[in-house]
Amino acid sequence: MIKLIKKLWRDRRGNALVIAGAALPLIIGSAGLASDTIEWSLWKRQLQRSADSAALAGVFGKLASQTVTSGNCSASTPLSRSLTVSNINTRLGATPTCTVQAPPTSGIWTASSYNAVKVTMATSRRLAFSSLFMNAAPTITASATAAMVQNGKYCVISLKNTVATGLTFSGNPTVNLGCGMKTNAKGSAAVDPNGSPTITASPVAAVGQINGTTGFASGTTFQPFAPPQEDPYAAIGLPATPWPNGCNQAALQGNQSTVSASNGTFCYKNLTLTSGQTATFTDATIILDSGDLTVNGGATLNCTRCTFVLTTSATNNISTGIGKVTFNGGATINMSPPTTGTYKDMVIYKDRRAADCNNCNKINGNSYSTISGSIYIPSQEVQFSGDGGVSSNCVRIVGYTVSFAGNSTISNSCPGGPPTFDGYMVRLVE
Repeated sequence: MIKLIKKLWRDRRGNALVIAGAALPLIIGSAGLASDTIEWSLWKRQLQRSADSAALAGVFGKLASQTVTSGNCSASTPLSRSLTVSNINTRLGATPTCTVQAPPTSGIWTASSYNAVKVTMATSRRLAFSSLFMNAAPTITASATAAMVQNGKYCVISLKNTVATGLTFSGNPTVNLGCGMKTNAKGSAAVDPNGSPTITASPVAAVGQINGTTGFASGTTFQPFAPPQEDPYAAIGLPATPWPNGCNQAALQGNQSTVSASNGTFCYKNLTLTSGQTATFTDATIILDSGDLTVNGGATLNCTRCTFVLTTSATNNISTGIGKVTFNGGATINMSPPTTGTYKDMVIYKDRRAADCNNCNKINGNSYSTISGSIYIPSQEVQFSGDGGVSSNCVRIVGYTVSFAGNSTISNSCPGGPPTFDGYMVRLVE
């Protein structure tokens, strides 16, 4: 018997089968854990994607003035609608819990100015292999925070929000802004660089698409499909009525060649300057009631810390009764805005009731012109054209549409860079 046992001990046949049998539990366990890991990762990814979508939907909902409050993802919120669209319940085979913090209660996104929304989701799922050794199904969690973050600084803004073009270039204009430009237009050519422009501006953003990069300086950042830009002057209204006396008179009477006013609010029927005529205003608000602001070649307009307000006191045909702005080539124009008051930093304010029209407001630049401050014409086109150049010290332009045409030149020179409007977009931040 002892001899037989020793013989068996020395026999090497069948060792592989013994080793395979001993390793089989490890092989099966590894395969089971790998399968569970893949399934767990898939569920986690699906849950995370739904949390991301819900957080983004929450911020967009807040921007659209919808109610998004902390608590559960109730059926009436944009978050819940996002979860329904993502079909998360069907894909997970269970209804996950969903809680909202609007704004988040901790971290760097707690300030209300961020419009931040944090969504946390959780669900318990039984794993096919691991459940053989676990008393309870593990919990999968995912959280996401979306917020409004700054994505650019702009000094030219087009407020047009239809499927159209908001920023147009034609001819051979030279535009050096030292800041960005943005349009709310939604068209396939929301920004349209036609002709042979030379454009130095970054970023260039649009709610719609940007029709090519021709003429833009190297290194320009393009941001198509950006969120719309709010009207930065939406809260600023017209001067209080009744209008001051004198609104039925033109600023220049008869053969009068000069007009001047300072320290107050002044109202005229219109201000039209022809060759040899001069208007000088200092620390003033000049209301043009149903009349134009026109400066022709050979005329001079000096406006120091003043604002021109174009509006109408008429009760009929209001939209077409508001005057136009025309600065023609050969004029000498020096304009700077107030440093305090309602129209702080603004040199031109046009009543937003004015009807849209083509070529309504034209600034034909020349080397004798210096304009600083904001030009605000929210319901009509602002056009820079002509064959000269205008020095724009710290200028900002807010128009319904903005166009640069001909051989016009605009150079926005400002110590430390021009003042700008902050632009924002919605992003996942955590």
